Amino acid sequence: MAETADDLSTPLGQQTAHRKRRFRLPFTGIQALAVLLGLFLAVFAGFAIFGDNPLGGEPVVRIALRPPATPADQGEKSAMAPPGAAEPAKSATKQAAEQKTVTIIDGSSGKRQDVVIGDAADKAEADKAPAMMAGVEQRLLEKSRYGMIPVVFEGLKPFTVYAAEADRAKAAKMPVVSIVVAGLGVGAAKTTDAIMKLPSAVTLAFTPYGSDPSKLAERARAQRHEILLQIPMEPFDYPDNDPGPQTLLTTLSADANLDRLYWHLSRFQGYAGIANFMGARFVVTDAVMQPIIREAAKRGLGYLDDGSAPRSTAPALAAAQAMPFAKADFAIDAVPTAGEIDRALARLENLAKERGTAIGVASALPISIERIGIWTKALESRGIMLVPLTTAMLKSKSG
Repeated sequence: MAETADDLSTPLGQQTAHRKRRFRLPFTGIQALAVLLGLFLAVFAGFAIFGDNPLGGEPVVRIALRPPATPADQGEKSAMAPPGAAEPAKSATKQAAEQKTVTIIDGSSGKRQDVVIGDAADKAEADKAPAMMAGVEQRLLEKSRYGMIPVVFEGLKPFTVYAAEADRAKAAKMPVVSIVVAGLGVGAAKTTDAIMKLPSAVTLAFTPYGSDPSKLAERARAQRHEILLQIPMEPFDYPDNDPGPQTLLTTLSADANLDRLYWHLSRFQGYAGIANFMGARFVVTDAVMQPIIREAAKRGLGYLDDGSAPRSTAPALAAAQAMPFAKADFAIDAVPTAGEIDRALARLENLAKERGTAIGVASALPISIERIGIWTKALESRGIMLVPLTTAMLKSKSG
């Protein structure tokens, strides 16, 4: 009761001596946060002012450097080069012109270092050509602005090197038939069917279009098919009927058409000759056809006229250049039914017996591939030999 009485008698605002006092900080939480922030800013400012980093805050770039080749490395590469390979033609002056100096700065110490690097490696990477096809003779290629294109080397011609194997002595003694399946390269499924289902003696003609014509052309050659490159040319109803990009046109100059020809020639390698793709207007115009035939002949190629233009100037122009040439007699699958294709193949047999040589063209329709495959199985038993186009060209020329 005494303790209670003391509490009641204590004036307001005062505490008795025996009660414990609460502990209180001499500053508030907000004040503490403000002090910490001030300390942080002071430390940062001191580092920025007195720190030994003259390039603090500047951007930093990391680059990969290739060490320059040593004379020993260059000698080793020369020793390993295959016979006939071109020797490096760059002089020391040209190499120096292709070099440049890059200054590397250490971000912490500010130390500068000048490093000389070559521009040739980067330029070579940028100009890197597409992967070469297997089995292509490197000596029969030269570089154009679009890529590698055919060329004659010391009398060696693409027509001869890329011609499919055939018993030409036997072909000279009996009637021969050649079949060219055209329009390949666009549509991997139909192209693969033609490659795998048709006899190797059937010649395959590829357009320059498609996502990867070189891969399909390489596969065809691996199956021992002879291949041709089809060159898109202007038809009578152009541009309503447009063969595709870089079509050769009668309205262009000779130089412009040759430039387009080089584009087509560079799409893949390993072909023995070229053929027209459409082109009913182009092939009958001597002034525009002559430079194309002359250039193809100069590069050692043969030429197939698909026979769609009766007034084509190609036969006379090719003869003037002593160029291997053939003109197709007709399209086997102009009417794409089994009965009509069989009748067309029978006509081709009769022509071969009459003239010694007959040439038919076809597209890669499933029905065409099926009927040609069946027809070729018994062809030789009827006294007729199926041969690649180059064999038929050579026989016609000798005859």
